[in-house]
Amino acid sequence: MKNKVKAFFNKNPGARLKAKEISRLLDFAEAHEYAKLKQVLHDLEREGFLFRVGKRYLLDTKTAEGFTGLLQMSERGDYGFVVTKGRGFSDIFIPQRYLGTALHGDRVEVSLLARKKGKNIEGEITKVIERSSKEIRGVLHKSGSFYFVRPDEKRIQRDIYISSRELQGAKDGDKVMVADIYWEDGHLNPEGRITEVIGKAGSYDTELRAIAKEFKLSLRFPDEVLKEVDNISGDISNEEISQRLDLRDENIFTIDPDTAKDFDDAVSIKTDHEGNYQVGIHIADVAHYATPDTKVYKEALKRATSVYFVGNVIPMLPEKLSNNLCSLVPGEDRLAFSVIVKMTPRGKVLDSLITKSVINSKRRFTYNEALEILESGEGDFHEELNRLNKLATVLRKKRFRKGSINFSTPELEFKLDENGNTIEINVTREDDSHRLIEELMLLANRIVAETLSKKRVPLIYRVHDEPDKLKLEEFASFVKTMGYSFDPSGRNSSGQFQHLFDQIGDAPEKNLVHEVAIRSMAKAVYSDFNIGHYGLAFDHYCHFTSPIRRFPDLVVHLILWEYLKTGKLRTFTQNELTYISDHSSNKERSAVDAERKSVKIKQLEFLRNKIGYDYTGVISGITHFGMFIQIKENLAEGLLRLSDMDDDFYIFDEKRYSLTGEHKGKVYRLADEVNVKIARVDREKKEIDFILLD
Repeated sequence: MKNKVKAFFNKNPGARLKAKEISRLLDFAEAHEYAKLKQVLHDLEREGFLFRVGKRYLLDTKTAEGFTGLLQMSERGDYGFVVTKGRGFSDIFIPQRYLGTALHGDRVEVSLLARKKGKNIEGEITKVIERSSKEIRGVLHKSGSFYFVRPDEKRIQRDIYISSRELQGAKDGDKVMVADIYWEDGHLNPEGRITEVIGKAGSYDTELRAIAKEFKLSLRFPDEVLKEVDNISGDISNEEISQRLDLRDENIFTIDPDTAKDFDDAVSIKTDHEGNYQVGIHIADVAHYATPDTKVYKEALKRATSVYFVGNVIPMLPEKLSNNLCSLVPGEDRLAFSVIVKMTPRGKVLDSLITKSVINSKRRFTYNEALEILESGEGDFHEELNRLNKLATVLRKKRFRKGSINFSTPELEFKLDENGNTIEINVTREDDSHRLIEELMLLANRIVAETLSKKRVPLIYRVHDEPDKLKLEEFASFVKTMGYSFDPSGRNSSGQFQHLFDQIGDAPEKNLVHEVAIRSMAKAVYSDFNIGHYGLAFDHYCHFTSPIRRFPDLVVHLILWEYLKTGKLRTFTQNELTYISDHSSNKERSAVDAERKSVKIKQLEFLRNKIGYDYTGVISGITHFGMFIQIKENLAEGLLRLSDMDDDFYIFDEKRYSLTGEHKGKVYRLADEVNVKIARVDREKKEIDFILLD
């Protein structure tokens, strides 16, 4: 009985129970068992394993076994949680005063306290088992004769002292890397030594190098990869052409952003004698140059994706391939992989052909150029563009009817001067030219996935799981505060999302609702096991159309060609496909986070000279310390602190996502429009502070 009681309290360290409750939970129902239990509890209290408050017994954490886990600090670095597994209780809350010498991400040992913080057990960190970061990035500062590094990561709550002997030539204001962190006394600051000077803090080049360091992105290709690529000939032999479908006389063209240099997809359309369309989606044949036995393939696998910063790119492939040999530039013969689809004008697929080809693009359109031709009905290939646009509209409507969700998220367009400084930021939205290309790429990806899936060929799929029911309920509560309805229990939740988006239209809260909707869903990932794509409402889907910038597309090309040639797949084992899927998903997430940081840096750069300027913004978040405001015209986000809202005392309502003035009754809710003035732009901390205008 004693062992059972001890095991119960070790598994449930936050329990505060009376003897009767313990007897019921441990099934000691008989009178003699209950009498014996009371004696056991008395003995455990005397031994120091339990202590008693009133009639309730609690675990005495001074003698309890140590708990270990990873420390996850809050965004502001003022408290943390230790994440444990298999302990039967929630994460352990660590107040700032009990953090000791632990830093965000460290593996630590925790002593449990009897108190609770909300639903969480409180604890005190007693030992740092392993540091999470071998290196920490930050900015070097000098105060008197002392040097210290302020970490870029806000969740690292202490500056790091640097001895003048460990500067490695770094100067005040430099962005640096710090290693060999030593911290034994929580009353003092940690110490470290500088291992690398990245550059002068605040410059965009330095910030990009810092982001690359943070996400382990390779800025340069290894010499052996560049040497291998230099030896690739750009000539296409007659023998190679004879083995492909020759489409060089077809009216094939590309549509891409203004600044694009790597054109990996081109399109075409013809009408046959029956009035049906023959639609061509032509994709750069990267696999012809990057086969699994090459160094460039192995390097592409490591990178897994191109990373697009504002005004810069870290490519997956060297420039000779990405911007030259593989890029479907106009007027040049290029090797391609074509999906040619025979369809009715109403969007019904009658037949499809997937084959290697050789093409010669007749025109490079920007999205704006294509849109102008669609709207005016005049210009190069206006008939082809018009047919493709009408067909794309039909395909889009059919997709939505089947449950596909239209996530309309705004994009930012940065205009830079000759020195790379931001001079203008514009919010762009999808238009007919974007939608035209999107639908054709979706069509090609789906046809390739369906073709290989029907033949049971192992593949890397692009999958999107159904949302978690609890997250749907939270999302429903969120939109209810704005006056919209969303039924989380409905069978067709994807249709519910689209119905909600149709209700919202272009209301001020549109961007916020779309963003929260995306966060409430699972993330789309790569997988060798198909579960379908919830957001697109496709049973089979893969990525095939961007092999210059996405590694899974390159693998799909290799799989597809091997199957078309031999009817089998020998190049990749199932374990290899699993690894490539997981690795590519992880690298994609890193790329997205890195790109967001690049955007934020450029927004701050643009706004640093706008202090005192007035803007209209939308409330994008509400907390107990203030409101986050997103400027409508450039989507930059900053904080309006409660301490700066001195017209009233505001009360935070977490359930209603609102702040209410205690005396005047003024209410601020999520998605409300407000007029603000920029009060401060801190490029080092990457923060914007607003003050409210009347």
